[in-house]
Amino acid sequence: MRRTGLVYHPDYLLHAPENWPECPQRLTRTLELFDRVGIRGQMIHVQPRPATTEELAAVHTEDYIAFLERYSADGGGQMTIDTMVSAGSFTAALLAAGGCLSAIDELLAGRLDNALALVRPPGHHAERPVGTGFCLFNNVAVAARYAQRRHGLSRILIVDWDVHHGNGTERTFYDDPGVLFFSVHESPAYPGTGWLSDVGAGDGEGYTVNAPFPAGAGDQAYLRLFDEVLLPVADRYKPELILVSAGQDSHFADYMGNMELTSPGFGRLTGRLTRSEPGPGPKILAVLEGGYNLDVLPSSLLAIAGALIGGDYPSTDPVPAPVDVISETVRQRLAAVRTTQRPYWPFL
Repeated sequence: MRRTGLVYHPDYLLHAPENWPECPQRLTRTLELFDRVGIRGQMIHVQPRPATTEELAAVHTEDYIAFLERYSADGGGQMTIDTMVSAGSFTAALLAAGGCLSAIDELLAGRLDNALALVRPPGHHAERPVGTGFCLFNNVAVAARYAQRRHGLSRILIVDWDVHHGNGTERTFYDDPGVLFFSVHESPAYPGTGWLSDVGAGDGEGYTVNAPFPAGAGDQAYLRLFDEVLLPVADRYKPELILVSAGQDSHFADYMGNMELTSPGFGRLTGRLTRSEPGPGPKILAVLEGGYNLDVLPSSLLAIAGALIGGDYPSTDPVPAPVDVISETVRQRLAAVRTTQRPYWPFL
């Protein structure tokens, strides 16, 4: 079994806007399942620390960081049309970003093979001047910048399978060839970004890969995308670190999207990234983003954790999954992704 870290802190529960889909029960229900099946005891606890202002300022403005601290200290409220803040949100957000940095240190020191960060609030919609889409600090982007600046990494792969496009992450690295950003997401959908033609700019042109899938895509479509696009590109790019924006709102039972992935499907996607290769291979950190159906999010995260560990932790869904077929529309979109990316990755 692999040495798999688990990032968690009880203060993640302090981010607690009332009557809000992104709720503390997302973590408590997941950890209850992890304890019930015994997988938590097979993972190595990673102690989070608060991210510093300097570390956050590699992605966000200092004005925004200071504003969020004051806003939270004053009790919070509706920061933007789709983002809520409570009195404990700033503390939780510092630890969410910092927990990812703690995991990066453990991974790159060789003490872990991979890790799962059960952090909240999520991050991939947060942009430089503001948090949006339930997100406060962009945890994955902060982690990538930290890996570049603190550890000197020059090739980082970010895989985002949240049902919503990670606009904040994409924008942060749009002109940076040191980060290859790959996103598969429902389109059209919130936030209205992540088009096929968005491929990066300047030195980063060709290092953004968007796969905007139509509603109804399921496990087979995602696995085929991984096999035909992501993995060949990753093999050529040779990342030193893989960061996963693991949003499970693309599950068929999640009410935030219209995709049809299953809990075991998330395990299979994770397994594709942990596939055996000669040599040590890249380190992997999967970071929780979306996923709001409390009946299926825990089973999806169990499948991801099981794939990271490499042990036998079968995960099933409590309700029958839809029939999994690849529609002609999805086939056409797969072909369009390859066509769009072929000028940069000719082997596609």
